[in-house]
Amino acid sequence: MSEQNMQIDNGSENRRTRFVNVGQDNTDELVLVGKALGSPMRIQILEFLQDKSANVSEIAQGLGIPRATADLHVSVLADAGFLEFETLPAKRGVQKVCTRSHDIVVLHVPKAPSTELLDSVTTDMPIGNFVDYDFRAVESGGTCGMVGENSPIGMFDDIASFHEPDRVNAQVIWFSAGHLEYRFPFRSQGDRIPRSLTLTAELCSEAEGYHLDWPSDIFVEVNDVELGLWTSPADFGGTRGRLTPDWWSRHNTQFGLVPTWTTDTEGTTINGEKISNVGIDELNLGQHSFVKVRLGVRPDAKNCGGMNLFGERFGNAAQGIVLKLEF
Repeated sequence: MSEQNMQIDNGSENRRTRFVNVGQDNTDELVLVGKALGSPMRIQILEFLQDKSANVSEIAQGLGIPRATADLHVSVLADAGFLEFETLPAKRGVQKVCTRSHDIVVLHVPKAPSTELLDSVTTDMPIGNFVDYDFRAVESGGTCGMVGENSPIGMFDDIASFHEPDRVNAQVIWFSAGHLEYRFPFRSQGDRIPRSLTLTAELCSEAEGYHLDWPSDIFVEVNDVELGLWTSPADFGGTRGRLTPDWWSRHNTQFGLVPTWTTDTEGTTINGEKISNVGIDELNLGQHSFVKVRLGVRPDAKNCGGMNLFGERFGNAAQGIVLKLEF
């Protein structure tokens, strides 16, 4: 909509404001508005109707112009939406009374969308914004759950809780095996293609309570291509995480580590150490408007020790899942 009415407090008056967008998609309205306001006489008519209503004869008499001239100007103002008409009884039949539609007209010149090409794009995805999950191993007796900053979300060891509306506010998610899936936005940067992808998240294993010797092989997939495994050494606890709230028991998992997966033309590294030959070209980036990312632990992993994923308000790192693309 190019026109909007709102009430502005001006003492005892209620003044109506009209917003007109200046843009190529609104040329018809702009032409009418420009024509209506392009005549000194039509400006005088609007001023004449500032605090009253009047018919065409009264406008002509008040401004000292012929009635036919007044009628022409009134029609132009009405076509542009500056006047409203009301039919009222008169001594001889009915009369058409003119009222000013607006007291304030604002020309809004929108800022053109940026066409700047970026050298890198970084997205920090809240951990509760997963679009899918697979916890089939949990259904056979494993564990899973979520908590927010101030309280649990749903029930523990209850897969239905992962459909709770409040899941988007999750600050810790854990499961004994399976994966979570996320979709990060992908916007092309002209004809440039990504030359590297970096992903980080605060992660650790998942044991009962916590366990400082509990390895777990955590994988990352991008667009259905596995980048490589990172073996978490423990389910960290005993010392409260820097961001972990006081209500969360010290006997529970407290924090994780922040491994870094990097894929470029030379292959994939974790924390700078090469772990696979998977290159950036194999990830098929740019085929969709999103980048699909999965994090999890396979039920048949050598070290199937579960996974904890921390959000920006739990653990030690103030972040969710951070994906960076360099072009």
